[in-house]
Formats: sequence, C-alpha cells, structure tokens
Amino acid sequence: MVTGATIAVDDDPYECAGQAAEALRMRGFADHDVLLVLGSGWTGVLDKLGQPIATTDVTELPGFVAPVALGHTADIRSYDLGGVRVLVILGRTHLYEGLGVGVVVHGVRTGAALGCRVAVLTNANGSLRRAWAPGTCVVVTDHLNLTAKSPLEGPRFVDLTEAYSSRLRSLARQVRPDLVEGVYAMLPGPHYETGAEAAMLARLGADVVGMSTVLEAIAARELGLEVLALSMVTVTEGLDTGIDPSEVVEVARQSASGLSTSLADILRQLKGTR
Repeated sequence: MVTGATIAVDDDPYECAGQAAEALRMRGFADHDVLLVLGSGWTGVLDKLGQPIATTDVTELPGFVAPVALGHTADIRSYDLGGVRVLVILGRTHLYEGLGVGVVVHGVRTGAALGCRVAVLTNANGSLRRAWAPGTCVVVTDHLNLTAKSPLEGPRFVDLTEAYSSRLRSLARQVRPDLVEGVYAMLPGPHYETGAEAAMLARLGADVVGMSTVLEAIAARELGLEVLALSMVTVTEGLDTGIDPSEVVEVARQSASGLSTSLADILRQLKGTR
C-alpha cells in the first residue's frame, strides 16, 4: 500500500479510495452514513459534534495530501450523532494546487467507499448579488462548472439534473428557514475574479462563485450519493474594495460559527441514510 501518495493518471482512483477506506477501518473508522467536507472557516461546527470516535492525519492514508489552503487542516474524524455516523474531512485539496482532479475528489470517493450515502459539502464564496451580504449562507441548487475539468473518465454520462438533492435542501431550510438558495459557479483559481468576470458570471445565472465543491459534487453523484452544499458568503464581488484571503477565512469562521448548531441538527436528521 502506498502511503501519502498522490493519484497518478495511470492509477485506479476507485481502488485507491478503497485502500484509503480500508486504512481508515484499521484506524477505528467503521462504516459511515454521511460525509462532511469542511471548507474555509467551517471548523466551528466541530464544537457541536461532541468528541470524535476516531481521528487520523490524512497524509497517513493512500491518495491523500495535506491541504495548503488557509483554514484547512489535515485531519479526518469520525463522529456519532445519535446513531448517524459522520465522517468529517477538515480540509480539501483544490484544483489550483495542480495535483489533478483525482486528488481533488479523493475524499468524496473515500467516503463513498466507507459507506457514506450523503455528502455535505461546505465552502466560502464571493456573492454576485449585492443583497447577499457577508454572513449569508446559501444552499446550492445547481452549479456552473467553469473549470473545463471533470472527475469522470470514459463513457460514464452521469445525470446531473438534480446534482444537489431537493430533499436535503428542503430539510436544511426546515432546520434553518433563513437559508437562501442559489447557483454556485466554480472557477479554477487561484486568483480571484475581475469585475468583468463577476459581471459575466451573474449574467450566466450564477449567484455565488468559488474554487471548490463542484468537482466533488460530480464525483459524489457518480457514486450515487445525495449531495447538500452549503456556501457561506464572505465578500461581495464587484465592489472594487479588494479581496484579502485571510479576511475571507475570518469572515467565514465568524459566520459559520452561528450556523454550527443548525448544521449539526441537519446531520442528526440524516439517520437511516445508509
């Protein structure tokens, strides 16, 4: 077994995910119901999940690398929320790191190999709507994949008509009625958008923009997982005020902390998913 290796083009990413899942089982991670990927600033939810059953460093697992983005760490943890087993990945690899799409979606595939049937993906975004101020949490209804990349190879033809589960979106809004819904555009980064690009995205139908989540959602849907994506507004695009990445993480942290209880409640509602 190769430890801490990235996924090369000629490797089998599904077999590698299976090896990573087996390595987790050997470290006390039983089969799980829900995969939770924490984006920038979202780690405050951990305080609402109680004590982890198991924890490990991702670099000890096949196919994983340590995340480099601000606000991300190299831990994977297991929690039991009233009978709902939740696998939490505290940091993701982004496409702009140049390691390939397989590495970007490896956490999702590993979660599926460990039994997860629901993926809850969180991130921080830039809002293309002036009315959505920083601190607004968006339930993603659809996406624009503007990376020119896909995690799928070969004649797979995965149906993305409902990439983001209407059932889970309804559940989230029952728990937290003030959530808004919108379309998330993913760009490859690592630079932020120009004003002209932000205006273009808005005309294309996007409400928020970021550099993650979409490829993970596609990989999850290929494997039959339901997907819920929660996206935290940290900055309003096109205001000519500049964007500081450290401020983005801090705004996300402060805003997501207020949603931590609600997110934990949403997770508890997913009992019986497996």
